[in-house]
Amino acid sequence: MEWLIPVLIVVGLVVIVGIYLWVTYNSLVTLKVRVDEAWSDITVQMKRRADLIPNLIETVKGYAAHEKTVFENVTKARAESLSAQGPAELAAAENHMQQALRSIFAVAEAYPQLQASQNYLQLQAELVDTEDKIQASRRFYNGGVRELNTKIKVFPNNLIARNLGFTERDFFEVSDSAAIAEPPRVQF
Repeated sequence: MEWLIPVLIVVGLVVIVGIYLWVTYNSLVTLKVRVDEAWSDITVQMKRRADLIPNLIETVKGYAAHEKTVFENVTKARAESLSAQGPAELAAAENHMQQALRSIFAVAEAYPQLQASQNYLQLQAELVDTEDKIQASRRFYNGGVRELNTKIKVFPNNLIARNLGFTERDFFEVSDSAAIAEPPRVQF
């Protein structure tokens, strides 16, 4: 009978450790899926913006046919944005896209008839809306990354998280934060 108490203690400890591992693993999986979903939201919004840009370019081209380099830069930035893999590449592409959009809106400011065009106004509104959604998606992604990275780093999770295959994620950080602080603006 004396051997029963140590056996129950060992079984109890094994059960507690098992429950802890189960709960920790499930919470890490949940956070990982949330971060993946947030990254997907960013890529969806970037794709939406990339799809709007050719329409915007064609609308502006009709008024500003001689501004060829502006259109080439926007097209190049769009392609770079679509081919970016991971937060670091997408952040660099985001900087180029912001610069390109600023230049196309600067061209638009030089053509008052363009600013009055319904197509242009609608595309501009959709682009601003998309920029707002990109910014919100980026904040949601970074929040999820913060939670996941914290969960991986805290003790005693840091002892088992990497063994379970969980690694820290990179934040979506843009090197030129002033370039993306606000959606591109056009002044009438």
